Amino acid sequence: MTRLRPIWPFLTFLLSAAMLGAAHAFQRFGGLQPCPLCLDQRNWHWGVVGLSLLTLLALRFRPGLGRWAAALIGLVLLGSAGQALFHVAVEQHWVIYQCAAGGANVGALDFNALGDKPIDIPACDEIAWSMLGISMAGYNFLVSLAAALASFAVALVPESRT
Repeated sequence: MTRLRPIWPFLTFLLSAAMLGAAHAFQRFGGLQPCPLCLDQRNWHWGVVGLSLLTLLALRFRPGLGRWAAALIGLVLLGSAGQALFHVAVEQHWVIYQCAAGGANVGALDFNALGDKPIDIPACDEIAWSMLGISMAGYNFLVSLAAALASFAVALVPESRT
């Protein structure tokens, strides 16, 4: 595990970039428009991408910060898992959530007049895609939680003595 510590920010960068790439591919090529909670989940992964790059830069000058970097990245990944779990709870109707899709009052603005196609914002409590009974939010929860736990493990494992 200690061998992973110097490259851990790069690995978390790749993971979150892949998660964002998959989400954008589902949107662009699969035609699945994200609901507001989906967009919130993406923000956590953008945070991991930015923090990972920042810690990679910091580790070039202060290699001793590897534990702190892994722990901090783990906290952001834990936030991503929490956001995804909340979205799963909304999808499964375990909690009632007024999705911003239908509840926003934008006054006299008509966003549908901006283009040829009407803007349809999906409801947060409807599952747009699932595989093996797990929605995209569910997979985001599983991946984010596993990555957060791995990040904490990388942070907590003591230095090996040579």
